[in-house]
Amino acid sequence: MRKALIIVNAEVKAEGTTYLASPATEKMVTALETAIYADSPSTQVEVIPAASLWSRKSQVSQADADILYCPLTIEMPSWLSFPEQKIYQDCKDIKGRRQWVEKTLGYKTSIGDSWLGDLWLPIAVTPTEFIYGEIIGEGAFPNSYEQPIALNKSLYRPLYELAEGLLESLDAPSSLYLLQFRLKGQQIVFDRLWPFPAAPAIASLTYPHPNLFTCYWHCLTHQPLPSLTGSPS
Repeated sequence: MRKALIIVNAEVKAEGTTYLASPATEKMVTALETAIYADSPSTQVEVIPAASLWSRKSQVSQADADILYCPLTIEMPSWLSFPEQKIYQDCKDIKGRRQWVEKTLGYKTSIGDSWLGDLWLPIAVTPTEFIYGEIIGEGAFPNSYEQPIALNKSLYRPLYELAEGLLESLDAPSSLYLLQFRLKGQQIVFDRLWPFPAAPAIASLTYPHPNLFTCYWHCLTHQPLPSLTGSPS
């Protein structure tokens, strides 16, 4: 039986109870579980905290070929062997990605923790193409997000070129990515790349078809994808 391992930021209490790190994480997990069960009811789903992977008692059997890793956190142990291991380590190296983008592609980038991105471009990477979604932006309240956010039409081409150049340089495997950026006037400022549907992707749950967590599952299982754009419910 295939097993989907959803790895999250969470705390494990002494009695073994897992507490998700935030309401956003809870929404992310619920959305991904719903997507998995809708597509593959026989798949066994387990949610585990990333921190537990560091415990020898909780280490996942790397010999189990039926495990499908579905991380919802960037904090994946460097020793854990899974198909997307390299892209997680590359994306975790924020400084390295920013330097590469600035030097190679010529875009402005965030400096330290300043100029942090407040916009996210979803990109579904499949073995044959990149499919771009509607821009996500920060909402009026903390940890709230809105989709779609309209940009000046002249910005889409350089934004897509940034995403394509970065993803190709990383030999990005199939997944749903979020490219985080901001605008300084009408200039794109690159922040970082997320190799999974991070918290801003919950904005897509207001869309009946498709949401980014369903797209993530379809990418991981190499299924055909529809357009990532749609109309709000």
